[in-house]
Amino acid sequence: MITMPVGLPCEMETLDGDSVAKLQKENLKKGSTREFIYQTLRDKILRLELKPGIKISEAEISEQLKVSRTPVRESFLKLSQEDLLEIYPQKGTFVSLIDLDLVEEGRFVRENIERAIVRVACDSFSDEHLFQLETNLKMQEICNEKQDYTRLYRLDDEFHKLLFFGCGKIRTWNMLQQMNTHFNRMRHLRLLSSLEWDVIVAQHQEIFRLINDKRKDQAEEAMIKHLRLAVMEIDLLTAQYPEYFRFREK
Repeated sequence: MITMPVGLPCEMETLDGDSVAKLQKENLKKGSTREFIYQTLRDKILRLELKPGIKISEAEISEQLKVSRTPVRESFLKLSQEDLLEIYPQKGTFVSLIDLDLVEEGRFVRENIERAIVRVACDSFSDEHLFQLETNLKMQEICNEKQDYTRLYRLDDEFHKLLFFGCGKIRTWNMLQQMNTHFNRMRHLRLLSSLEWDVIVAQHQEIFRLINDKRKDQAEEAMIKHLRLAVMEIDLLTAQYPEYFRFREK
C-alpha cells in the first residue's frame, strides 16, 4: 500500500485491492479514468511518495491501478507537460528531479501574488472568511500537538487557499498550483526533514491577526517572511538529498 513517508520519501509500493477500489470510487466520480490516474500520480509526486529520479513504467502503473495502458500513457504525457515526469525514448519514464530554477521562479511568483492577496484580505475579508481562517488555525494547533504532520501539511495549503478564496481569487490559486509543483515538492521535502511546525503555525497565526486588524503593511511583511522560510534551507536540503535535485546552471 502507498503510505505517506514518516521520514525520508520512499519508493512507490504496490497498492492493495482495497486501496485501489477506494481511490477509484472517490476519483472516478469526479472525472474520467485518465483524470483518476493523473491526479493519483500527481499527488504521489508532489508528496514525494514517488521520489525524484525514480523510474516508473506504463505497465507497472497500469497493473497497480487496475486500468488499461492507454489512459496511463495519456496521464504520463500530461504530467510531462507539467515538468513532473521526463520521458526518454528507449530509456524510460522518470519522475523529474526538483529543478532549483523552477523552485525559485515558483517562489517569486507566489510571493509577489500572495503579498498582494493579504493586502486585499485586510480590506475585504468578511466575518465568515475570518471565521474559516480561525477554524483552520485551531485545527493546525490540534494537529501540531498530536504531531499529525500529514494533516498539518494539508491544513497549511488550505490556509493559503482560503486567503485566495476569501478575496475572490480562487482561479489565481489554481494557476499557482500548476506552476508551483517544484516549489511545493521542495517545500514538502523541507517539512519532512525538519518539521518546524511550531514556527509555521505561529506565522499563520500572526498573518491572521494582522488581517483581522487590517494592518496591510505588516501583513504583507509577515507573508513575505513566511514564504521565504521555505527556501532558506535549500543548501542544507541539496547537501542532504543531492540525488533529488537538478542544480542551477552556472
